[in-house]
Amino acid sequence: MIQALKGTKDVLPQDSYKWQYIEWHMREICERYGLREGRTPVFEHTELFLRGVGDTTDIVQKEMYTFDDKGGNSITLKPEGTAGIVRMFIENGLYNGPQPTKMYYVYCPVFRYENTQTGRLREHHQFGVEIFGAQRASADAECIMLALELFEKVGVRDLALRINSIGCPACRPNYHATLRAYLKDQYNSLCDMCKTRFEKNPLRVLDCKESHCRDIVKNAPVILDYLCGGCGAHMDELKRCLDMMRVKYDIDPFIVRGLDYYTKTVFEIISTHIGAQGTVCGGGRYDGLIETVGGPGMPGVGFGLGMERLLLTAQNQGVRIPEPPAFDLFVASVGEEAHVRAFWLAMQLREAGYRVECDHTERSVKAQMKYANKLRALHVAVIGEDELRAGVVNVKTMETGEEKETSLNAPAMAAAIKRG
Repeated sequence: MIQALKGTKDVLPQDSYKWQYIEWHMREICERYGLREGRTPVFEHTELFLRGVGDTTDIVQKEMYTFDDKGGNSITLKPEGTAGIVRMFIENGLYNGPQPTKMYYVYCPVFRYENTQTGRLREHHQFGVEIFGAQRASADAECIMLALELFEKVGVRDLALRINSIGCPACRPNYHATLRAYLKDQYNSLCDMCKTRFEKNPLRVLDCKESHCRDIVKNAPVILDYLCGGCGAHMDELKRCLDMMRVKYDIDPFIVRGLDYYTKTVFEIISTHIGAQGTVCGGGRYDGLIETVGGPGMPGVGFGLGMERLLLTAQNQGVRIPEPPAFDLFVASVGEEAHVRAFWLAMQLREAGYRVECDHTERSVKAQMKYANKLRALHVAVIGEDELRAGVVNVKTMETGEEKETSLNAPAMAAAIKRG
């Protein structure tokens, strides 16, 4: 039997309402924050991610799904959402419009070849927010507040916000030199990947998942002590905005995020309900990314979160996501003419806005009633020869057993099952 590939997962029809519930909240919140939806292709030119994500990241070095197409072009299934949104922003000249440009994406499939574990798949789906053209730290705080509001609306609790600043091109070189000096004496103990990072981007060593590398950097110098005046002021403004909103946060100097494009603010929202992989949302500022990809020099800030991980966190916390509304009516039938009339009535009532189902499988009346129960139908009507001849039908309320005789037409039946 053909099976789903390792690291992928089907969303079953009986579970899709959970995704739709969360996506509804995402869209509703983004609309209030003034964001509009952007959609980008599933694959892009590989160069976009080499330039945007960074060739010292785990994503580029280990995890990308890259292949040559029939035209000989190197193509990559997108491993994250931001680079594609930036490419769209540049290619379509959105920077010529009034700024800031505020966008979001929802149900965005991303692909990373990595070991599968709880909450981490090779294909997962991201929700993300991107704000271009806003340099103040209040935009960073706005992203954080949007993410926290989403978790609150969904019902996820017990979260911790951690923030950091990783500086900018003006102050980071000084920190890099200091960090290299610290790591130099233990260079031979670093993993092979971190030895490569040592020269190209030593900040990435702080993000290594190897236990012995993590032990080495425990006492490494902290970048917050090396920020320039501009980065320090930006961090202070972010803290003032969060304090004004009474948002609790911890400053974690070892947050660097897994992408090279970040500058200044980086943040993570952590949950303890999904095992070792506790980060449910991460993001930050990327003031140089648009220019790196080929656009004008413009600031940017945003975040991404995995839909699967959010759903898993909600499940582990016992969050009850409302199920879809029950069917208003199931129209059962006996005989060929009654079957066609039941179908016609179902279509008429659907057009009037009711949730209605009828039989398409030639079940017996008893089997149709069982099926109506499985659908949680609020009302049932059975049409047979007698009902067709008399032009009336009994509409039964399933919860009480009460029956109401009504004319065999759509307006009369709508009145019989009218909500409220």
